[in-house]
Amino acid sequence: MTTLPAESETASPTPMRQLLIDSGYVLIGLPLGLIGFILTLVTVTLGVGLAVTVIGLPIIAGGLLIARGLADLERLRLPGVLHSSYLRPSYRRAKEGGGLWHKVFAPILDAQSWLDFAHALLMLPISIISFAFTVVWWAGSLAGMSYWMWDWTLPYESDNTDLPELLGLPDSSGSRIAVYTALGIFFVATLPLVVRGAALLRANTSRALLNSVAEIQTRITTLEGQRRAAVSAEAHALRRLERDIHDGPQQRLVRLAMDLGRAQQQMETDPAAAKATLDEALTHTVDTLNELRALSRGIAPPVLADRGLPSALAALAGRSSVPVELAVDSELGTPGGRLDPAVENAAYFVTAEALTNVNKHSNATECWLTVAHAAGRVGISVLDNGAGGAHVAKGHGLAGLADRVQAAGGTLRIDSPMGGPTELRVDLPC
Repeated sequence: MTTLPAESETASPTPMRQLLIDSGYVLIGLPLGLIGFILTLVTVTLGVGLAVTVIGLPIIAGGLLIARGLADLERLRLPGVLHSSYLRPSYRRAKEGGGLWHKVFAPILDAQSWLDFAHALLMLPISIISFAFTVVWWAGSLAGMSYWMWDWTLPYESDNTDLPELLGLPDSSGSRIAVYTALGIFFVATLPLVVRGAALLRANTSRALLNSVAEIQTRITTLEGQRRAAVSAEAHALRRLERDIHDGPQQRLVRLAMDLGRAQQQMETDPAAAKATLDEALTHTVDTLNELRALSRGIAPPVLADRGLPSALAALAGRSSVPVELAVDSELGTPGGRLDPAVENAAYFVTAEALTNVNKHSNATECWLTVAHAAGRVGISVLDNGAGGAHVAKGHGLAGLADRVQAAGGTLRIDSPMGGPTELRVDLPC
């Protein structure tokens, strides 16, 4: 399956440009639909009629390949109308070294090839309908708006009944110009809507027949990638938690147990030494509790659930060893503006991981954290003035962050030239 970005995804066309794109799509669609209908119908029908002979099957395969070529041409034309990406499904391929008959049967046994054939047959009547509406509205617009220029050139007989007379107006040049100019204004006003509707009628039908399989394949591939990323991110988080517990609280608890055992032995022989040992054990207990609280913030920070994303990010920024300038949409902390809990968690942990890397690896002296919410997306930007050179390759600190972003269905981009600065941008759907 092939996917290419569409130009319309980066810049929406102006209304006039969209009108011209839709008009060209519809007008060119009629000859393409006629050619496709004739070529595919004749070849496939002929092949079916000769199927009892050896010649019939190659003819059917040839007709299906013609339909596939015309379908590929239509797929190239769809992005301009539908503002989508170019998609091409994966067709059945003949086995390598399988010989001629494997190549013949490959398109015949391929379901998408028959959908391409159905597209070639159905597009002709739909093309005729969309072509007729487009031509009529363009003709009405141009003729109506320019009627005043050429009314004097038209012959009018005395017994002729024209539209103004049917409307009860006098048979005069002024009446005709007024009526037909009004019609022209109507056609001009409705031209973009009618042409857009005609283009969408044809394009959506083509999309359903030509790209439905490819869209399902793309969705499955995306979901599989998100599932793998979620498993990888979870495994990465668990390994880090295990390492942090082993290197921190676990070692302190072992030391605490040893101190308490020593104090128990010293209690009868040297009470003063036992008191000093208990004081030291108390210090280790406090340190252990602090480390456990820090670890719990990395699992499920209470401030995130209680007060929302802005407060949780403010707490993160306050604990950062690198000064952080924070800018977050305040509505994200209000009851009506809060995000879905899964999105909030993803945004929090992505930011926490990014700030951790800034503190550990960037050698930065300043950091700017910006979180914006618009159009169903949450954008996170972490900018620092550090040494640069950050990337998301496996084995580096940002690899787990990339997996977490992908698992949430978002995108991650890092701009980090050597020498800095480093900017990390995350876009999450909500």
